[in-house]
Amino acid sequence: MISQDLAQQLHDAGVRWRPQAGDRFAVRSAELDGEVFTVADMVVEAREYPTGTLLAFNGTTEWALDSVQLDQALWLPLEHQLRDLLGPAFRGLVPGPAGYEVRVQIPGRSAGATFTAVEVADAYALALLALVGAVLA
Repeated sequence: MISQDLAQQLHDAGVRWRPQAGDRFAVRSAELDGEVFTVADMVVEAREYPTGTLLAFNGTTEWALDSVQLDQALWLPLEHQLRDLLGPAFRGLVPGPAGYEVRVQIPGRSAGATFTAVEVADAYALALLALVGAVLA
């Protein structure tokens, strides 16, 4: 799982989240710092309203959080979700001397780009940041 800092960078770069069962997220709150939640129909349910998406906490009697607006949540995308977001730009994943290397083709560049991190998900996230930055530039 990527860090909240890297997840925040993805959000700030324009990566948006449509909650699905199995997704992980954090709530932007000092009281819940470090807590990770999972969207699940029985526990945390994403409810769509005309005014926006609400993450409803069902059956959580141990603390008084009923729901949070989507903009109060920070998506912590999983490895497969990050790879999917890379789409056709993704060229490969290989082990490297410093961890894992994700190879992508950035639009507008003739040569491919490689992003390295100790964790696979972090390498995917770094590649996605570069891809989003290039597309939105």
